[in-house]
Formats: sequence, C-alpha cells, structure tokens
Amino acid sequence: MSERLIAIGDIHGCSDALKTLLETIDPQPDDTIVVLGDVVDRGQGTRQAIDLLIEASQRTQIVAILGNHEEMMLRVLEGDAPQRWLQFGGIDTLDSYGFAGDFSVIPTSHHDFFAGMRDYYETDGYFFTHAAYKHDLPLDYQPIDLLRWHSLRDGLPPAHENGKIGFVGHTAHKEGEIMDFGYLVCLDTYCYGGGWLTAMDVRTRQTWQANRSGQLRSV
Repeated sequence: MSERLIAIGDIHGCSDALKTLLETIDPQPDDTIVVLGDVVDRGQGTRQAIDLLIEASQRTQIVAILGNHEEMMLRVLEGDAPQRWLQFGGIDTLDSYGFAGDFSVIPTSHHDFFAGMRDYYETDGYFFTHAAYKHDLPLDYQPIDLLRWHSLRDGLPPAHENGKIGFVGHTAHKEGEIMDFGYLVCLDTYCYGGGWLTAMDVRTRQTWQANRSGQLRSV
C-alpha cells in the first residue's frame, strides 16, 4: 500500500509549523491527511493555517475534524455571544483576519472549509475524533460533547468496540510528547504553548514535528 494516512494534531493557529510539516511530508494525490481539529485560536496564524490546508486540498486529500474551538467560533458566527470564545483564543483568530467589527473579513472559502469539517472519520483499521469517544457506541451515535470536549485527563476511554485504533487531539501534552496508549494515540503536543505540531503516518508510525517558529524536530 503506497498511499499514506497521516494525522495532524491540534494546529491552533501555528501556521509556520504547519507549513514546515506540509513541505516536509510532501503529500501526494493518493495520500490522506486527517486534521484532528482545533485549527483555530490561540496561535497567531489561524487564517494562514486554513489557507495552507485549502491549498493542500488541491493536491491531496484533506479530511478535517471539527474541534471544540471551531464549534465555539461557528456559534459566534451564527449569532451567539462571543465572550467564551474570545476568552479561549478567539481574539487571536479575529486578529489573523484583520477583524474590525465585521465578520465579512472571513473569506467564503474559509466558511466552506468549516462547513466541510466532520465529527469523525473512519477507515480500515483506524478512526479519528477530536477529543474522545464512548467505547460501546457506534461512531454514528457518539455524543458530541465526548467527540469535541472530553479531556483524557478526566478519564481514558477503553478501546472502541470496533477494534480499530483511535487517533485524537484536544488533550495537550505540555511537554510536547505524543501520548500512545496502544489502542488510542493523542497527537496534541502543545504547539502554540511552546511544544510541537505533530504529524504521524498512522500505518507506519513515521512522525514529523515542528515548533511554532517552523523549526523541524529530529524524531
């Protein structure tokens, strides 16, 4: 099997790290890159990160999972009060768009990107969510709060009944290391806070990491 299945952890506006990883990985048309959610907020380059993913989608397959930060952002765009989102990094996202009181600064292509994000992705042998899952429910019936909001620090789910290996983000490892439980791998390695943005070929476990300045880590 020549095509690669690559998961990327929480980007959080770390566009320089994402640019380095995409250039290093050099994704091909038969590859699939699964972005595990939380592309937005906290880092300074949300707009640029989404532009990079849209550009990459022209030459490879991009699957984007909807994270809790995208959920907060979309609720505000639909008319909800912004205070919670702004508290958790929304200001950085708005700054990246040059926001001055009008959400029209967000391009249509970005709205389309958000609209195409999924609750989960499943393929032979693997499945992907943003945060977690309920082990004894099919993926189609998962509670949204578990998919997007559950921290692994509040409880590690057992292996899913489908027998596949799960990949998630959301629970940041502040020392920048991957959390690998065998049946479950967490790729949020705290890029915006001084760690790394992590990409992993889930079949071979080849790993690439870059920091928020775009410097590669020797893995």
